[in-house]
Parts: sequence; C-alpha cells; structure tokens
Amino acid sequence: MSGHCHDEHDHSGHSHSHGDGHDHSDDITPALQYSLYQHINFDDITTLNESETDSGKAIVKKTWADRLEEQPELESDVDEQLLIRIPFTGQVKLHSILIRTSNSSSAPQTLKVFINRNDIDFSVASDLAPTQEFQLSQTSEVQDIPVKRALFGKVQNLTLFVEDNYGDDVTRISYLGFKGDWMQLGRAPTNILYEAAANPNDHALKGTAVNQMGSHLGSGH
Repeated sequence: MSGHCHDEHDHSGHSHSHGDGHDHSDDITPALQYSLYQHINFDDITTLNESETDSGKAIVKKTWADRLEEQPELESDVDEQLLIRIPFTGQVKLHSILIRTSNSSSAPQTLKVFINRNDIDFSVASDLAPTQEFQLSQTSEVQDIPVKRALFGKVQNLTLFVEDNYGDDVTRISYLGFKGDWMQLGRAPTNILYEAAANPNDHALKGTAVNQMGSHLGSGH
C-alpha cells in the first residue's frame, strides 16, 4: 500500500511541476530533484589533455545555477580529445548526463562513457567498447542526455571520453552535471529510505520489493 501511495504522490508531483512550468524559479526544481552534485568526489576528479590544470574539475564543480556562465571552461590541449574521470562518494544509479558546450566547431561530437574503470587512458579508451556511446549536438543549450539505466545501475565512477568534435583543433566544455539516485555502499537507494527497517540487509530487499510493487500498480493505471 505504501508503494501505491508513493506512486500516486509522484504523479501529483509531476503534474504540479508541469503546471508551474511558466514560473522561471521552478525551472531549477526538476534538475535538482535527482542531482548528484553533492555526491561527487570533487577532489579525485582527473582530466587528461586539459590545457589548464583542474579546469575539468572546475566545470563539474559549477552548480546548476551557474550552468550558463562561460567561465570556468574546460579546453583540450594538444588535440581535440578529452578524458574525464568522475568518482562518486557512494554507488549511483545514473539517469542522465548534463553537458553544455557551444554551437561552434569546438563542441564535442562523439562521447564514450565507461563505468567503474580506474585504468583508462587515451589508448585504452580508443580500443575498449564503452558502456554507452553518444553523439552530442552543436548547441549552447544544456543537453540532458539519458543513459540506458540498466547499464548504469551500479556506478562508483564514470570516465567520459570525448573522441572528436565538429572540426576545431580543440574541444571546449563549459558545464558538466549528472542526475540519478545515490546510495551508500551496502545501503538502500536514498529514494526508498522511507521504508524503515531495523536490519540494513532487510532494508535493501524491502526497498526492492516496494519498488516492484509500485511499478506493477503504476502499470495498472
């Protein structure tokens, strides 16, 4: 029953946000709802082939409110390729990647994403099959790129490989963010922590059962 109530609450929440879509202040709410910003291990972000040290880290540190700011900006160095590794403070179920580039030839085109690898350099990234590959657009709008969630259910770190761009000698990215569900390792996802249980091991099992029940009930509407 609690799963059913939770499902109904989600529907009402969605209709509310759509209804208030004209209010610019509410534009932030959907993006922040599943934001993984506070669960990124910023200190351990590494970027290969960045022209300025820690500029890769700087664009990930940008908040959603600062997403349209031109600076700081990540620019590649000796060629157009970039390799960015982002570790999280726990385990993540990734929903989407947020990226802002530009409508110029320096915008990244092919983005390959790998999960839970600590050994990727440019040669490995070029040869290894990615978890998922994306073709990005030439636009100055923030692109919200959904991933195949079945492939990104247990993410502890992400490696983003920008393989090429739209023709420039260098690639530029001004914002990078992530949406999904975060969980402490060995714990249930944060979005089902309302399902109280004394035993942490039971916790994850009960949470899974609630989610399954909710989805069955939801499909009956």
